[in-house]
Amino acid sequence: MFLSGPDNTQCKPLRGPKSICELPFLFPHLLGAHIPSPGHVRAAGIWLAGPHVFVPAGGPGSSTACKTRPGLSKQQTAGAMSDPCPLPGCVIEHGHLGTAARPLGRHLSLWCRAGSAVGEDTPRGPTGHQSIRCQAMAAQPVGGQKPFHIVSPVLESMSLSKAVGTKVFMKLENVQPSGSFKIRGIGHLCQDAAKKGCRHFVCSSGGNAGLAAAYAARKLGLPITVVVPSSSGPTPVRKLEELGATVEVYGKVWDDANSRAQELAKTEGWVSIPPFDHPLVWEGHASLVRELKDSLEAKPGAIVVAVGGGGLLAGVVAGLQQVGWQDVPIVAAETLGAHSFHEALKAGRLVTLPDITSVATCLGAKTVAARALECARECQVLSQVVEDAEAVRAVEQFLDEERMLVEPACGAPLAVLYSGRLQRLQSEGRLRSPLRSVLLVLCGGSNIHTAQLRALKSRLGLQ
Repeated sequence: MFLSGPDNTQCKPLRGPKSICELPFLFPHLLGAHIPSPGHVRAAGIWLAGPHVFVPAGGPGSSTACKTRPGLSKQQTAGAMSDPCPLPGCVIEHGHLGTAARPLGRHLSLWCRAGSAVGEDTPRGPTGHQSIRCQAMAAQPVGGQKPFHIVSPVLESMSLSKAVGTKVFMKLENVQPSGSFKIRGIGHLCQDAAKKGCRHFVCSSGGNAGLAAAYAARKLGLPITVVVPSSSGPTPVRKLEELGATVEVYGKVWDDANSRAQELAKTEGWVSIPPFDHPLVWEGHASLVRELKDSLEAKPGAIVVAVGGGGLLAGVVAGLQQVGWQDVPIVAAETLGAHSFHEALKAGRLVTLPDITSVATCLGAKTVAARALECARECQVLSQVVEDAEAVRAVEQFLDEERMLVEPACGAPLAVLYSGRLQRLQSEGRLRSPLRSVLLVLCGGSNIHTAQLRALKSRLGLQ
């Protein structure tokens, strides 16, 4: 059966068993879009008409396509895309709310839910519902470009749930292409800089930021120089060089490396990619919370994150504000010796640590970003500082229980959960009791291997 458009172009409705239609590509620019029914909205060569999906008879992305029905505004049709999206395959399933990406080989899943509360003024469609809300479970494109990060899994941890006394979910940012959450914000910033004519990236990093920037640079076909401090060790240097980055080791801690990177960035055509202190970095990190809104049945009772320079914290706060979860408290974990955020909160102003002495080198910013301090005024942020030994023990325990090796920076929020600190915050009245659930951002695991874990245990006397 074909549907004829006003220009007599035929559009073929795709219908499968139980209203499931398999499509050959995604259209992630419709994330959160509210599509009135009946009516046609074009998306990457696909037409959505009421509860049905129509593909031009010439095939997806063909030059012939149905016109939108009379009455749709230019704004509604101006965003139509004729190029098919790059991701192969998805499923549209009417009557189901999109909750999580579901692998179908190399495919991702997409659910359309009829009857959204939005669009009360739109006419009722064939299903009797007033609108259809489509949620594409794919990374949201930025400026028309597909982002470099993936939609990371959210898993429940039985062991952490037992330790905390309530359900604990893990956002697995350690499986991102660069090994950490950093690719979200840094990838976003690199794409923006490339669009504006950058010829060479330069980034200072304790490890993860540089890997994210090097990964983005490789994807964009641009050269990059990454400056790392000597405290980072050989692992990130090797990984950076494997990604094609020019690596310069400078100074003892990140602040030293950052000073050198700022000098290099004065070269014409070179653009500095800060590891945490930039609005576009925070904007990119906010995508993490938008994914949580799609994945979780209800908002968590608390979110536990690691804090180094404060970029992740700033992104999480931005995301919470975007999805209307501003009342969700954030537990910010640091290791002693890299606790610049804790000291800033205590003083009510930015504080510079005399040195970074923690083994969690990825948290090693002597001064936290000013935005991190502002975040603590906009949302409830509870600072927790753990010892290096606690963080490393937590890494080992997590490896035994969840079969994932993460770095000491990630061990800090794990230690908060394993050590009973969350329950202490509840007993002090700083966290609600009982908590609905806890969401742990598993920030990264690219700068650790088993030999290094053994060396850290020996250094801290944990053998």
